[in-house]
Amino acid sequence: MQQQDHTGGADQIRELTFGHTPDCDDAFMFYGLATHKVRVPGLRFVHHLCDIETLNQRAVVDGGQYDVTALSFHAYPYAQRNYALLPCGGSLGEGFGPVVVAGHPLAPDEIRNLTVAVPGALTSACLALRLYAPGVRTVEVGFEKVLSAVLDGKAEAGLVIHEGQQTYSRHGLFKVADLGRWWHETQSLPMPMSGNAVRRSLGPEIAAQVSAALQASIRFALEHREEALAYALQFAGDMDLHMAEQFLAMRVNDSTLLYDENGRQAISRLLALGHGAGVIPESAEVDFVAG
Repeated sequence: MQQQDHTGGADQIRELTFGHTPDCDDAFMFYGLATHKVRVPGLRFVHHLCDIETLNQRAVVDGGQYDVTALSFHAYPYAQRNYALLPCGGSLGEGFGPVVVAGHPLAPDEIRNLTVAVPGALTSACLALRLYAPGVRTVEVGFEKVLSAVLDGKAEAGLVIHEGQQTYSRHGLFKVADLGRWWHETQSLPMPMSGNAVRRSLGPEIAAQVSAALQASIRFALEHREEALAYALQFAGDMDLHMAEQFLAMRVNDSTLLYDENGRQAISRLLALGHGAGVIPESAEVDFVAG
């Protein structure tokens, strides 16, 4: 990995499409790659920014759209024939995760009787909600519309991910359940939310290069936090600087560079529970690119 221009001929460079979100944490992690401060000999990444549920759907339809893609861990069983998980760059919440909010205080056990706005059927948050409150009614609205769906009365509660976890109280909403805390208390593992995957057909050598590139970009951001944070703030939505710093400290750290055994076990556990509960029809063969 290097931080200067690759000097080989253009015919030596292979372009790979890379789909990830425009959210603050992805922007921070992939700042090095997106701004070409981290370069990979022989590879060039073409970035495509989409919300996480769009990326999920594009990963599972017609063999997958992107060579490398961010996706919810919930979506992985549907994409596993074409993609292998990368061992870095994921969001694994240590005691935090999606929250259910409502317009007035409610008891957590009331959730299963409500209609909850969710950010996508294939999000890990939606899977966690279905494990937490079996039989809950949901309506998909997209993650950026969850809060407004509750405020406008289109749903009785909302399942909040990303920056909404930091800002919902500004809108006068109340936390009903913290699924990240529930997961930690019941499983003693981090809450698996989203990760990255690479197309299997690229072969193990390129997959290993991709893994090394993502790790290098994350490491660059952690070592150049101030400039990476300044770049990520443009994708921070309603979060101010302090909130963004807190958000990134939780989501991007040394464990993001390479999942430890707890992180890998958490991903397998979530998918096994989803399959056992009948939410995921196909069992997942969780395998990671070496790196």
